[in-house]
Amino acid sequence: MLLLIRLCAALALCAMLTAPAAAERPIRVLVMGDSFMTSNRFARKSFSHVLSSLLQTNVKSKAVIGARHLYALPITGSLGMNISKQYIPGKWDYVVMNGGGNDLWLGCGCGKCTRKMEKLISSDGRKGAIPRSVARARRDGAKVIYVGYLRSPGRGSPIEACKPLGDKLEARISNLAALDSGITFVSLADMVPYGDASFHALDMIHPSAKGSAAAAKRVVSAMITAK
Repeated sequence: MLLLIRLCAALALCAMLTAPAAAERPIRVLVMGDSFMTSNRFARKSFSHVLSSLLQTNVKSKAVIGARHLYALPITGSLGMNISKQYIPGKWDYVVMNGGGNDLWLGCGCGKCTRKMEKLISSDGRKGAIPRSVARARRDGAKVIYVGYLRSPGRGSPIEACKPLGDKLEARISNLAALDSGITFVSLADMVPYGDASFHALDMIHPSAKGSAAAAKRVVSAMITAK
């Protein structure tokens, strides 16, 4: 009889450890940013689609193709071309965002971009459009994960010349993340092996389905580590 009681207790403990907690709600995730986040969406293989599948929760994506952090036009800006306008106030667990690439590539041709860079984010990560967008989500209690960009595999990308500025931008975002434990910067700079074009779409700018999936998996790993 005592053996039976012990066996029943052991089985009950195993059930408690392995069964999902019914009272737990799904985590709430908002995705903001540019076409890096939206690529492959028609095949339902975008960053947001993969993130949703990995997390087994609905992910709300407000990312827009061509969006920038520095965007002045009011109407199209409010529709999402201004990344800060993509934010939806709410009780988000995570806000996953990217951006800055279009500001540097389309805004100043990845050339003389000193003023543009300072408007995006200061060298210490404390001032600029990017810290303001991040701070807004943090005020609502969300953890923020800022996602960097894939680097060119060295096979004729039209944005090859943007690499030094991209590195500088992401170093500043890393400084921002160091100021607050609720902010994580996820770098993708080491993801693409030299000569491997499979992480990129045919335009060699945007991610392929493989690239989107790899980025989403890295973000999930960052979420686990952040816990």
